[in-house]
Amino acid sequence: MHTEDIVESSLVKLWDVIHDLEKLVPAGKDFFRVSVFGSSRVKPGDAVYEDVRRLARRLADMGCDIVTGGGPGLMEAANLGAREGNTRGVVKSFGLAIDLPLLEGKNLFLDESTLHYNFFSRLHHFVFLSSAFVAMPGGIGTLLEIVTIWQLLQVKKMTQRPLILVGDEYHGLIRWMEGYMVPRFANAPDLQLPRIVATVDEAVPVIEGSLKEFHARMRRGV
Repeated sequence: MHTEDIVESSLVKLWDVIHDLEKLVPAGKDFFRVSVFGSSRVKPGDAVYEDVRRLARRLADMGCDIVTGGGPGLMEAANLGAREGNTRGVVKSFGLAIDLPLLEGKNLFLDESTLHYNFFSRLHHFVFLSSAFVAMPGGIGTLLEIVTIWQLLQVKKMTQRPLILVGDEYHGLIRWMEGYMVPRFANAPDLQLPRIVATVDEAVPVIEGSLKEFHARMRRGV
């Protein structure tokens, strides 16, 4: 057997092990966690940085853990807001860092962090941990995260977990998909799976509704 075949076989077996472990430890069973995606390039004091900080502070006050990529920019803003909103000491601020050639470094507002050496395991970890996803303005990395969650919702590998896109610019993405993908490559209803809102304030009620459903399911034991 060639070396490449051995590596490929080992990776497939590894993902099978992860799949089996998930059956033993169901994702999101006891804690409602919100992943916040967004650019690492935004600096403190920028309007969108402060918006994310305020959003995370509000969510932490509601009892939501916050999950980010653990780096600077809007990830830092979310983890900082979570720290500020954790006035009752009941939530945690997570960072799922990625090992990159140009190391960005972890931000200073993490309660727990995990270092990933590839994007596949990192994206899997986001899905495993989170009950809701909020995407702020960002670049290619943010787009990768959005599309991963979107596709899982499309094929119903994931349900009852909202994907919220914050910012009017995301309407442009939908228009492009409507013009290019529908009807040949995608079904029109699939484009409605994410919820697009103009501001972080509009994202809060969506997450509040999902949080209430989460607690209702817990009371029913499902």
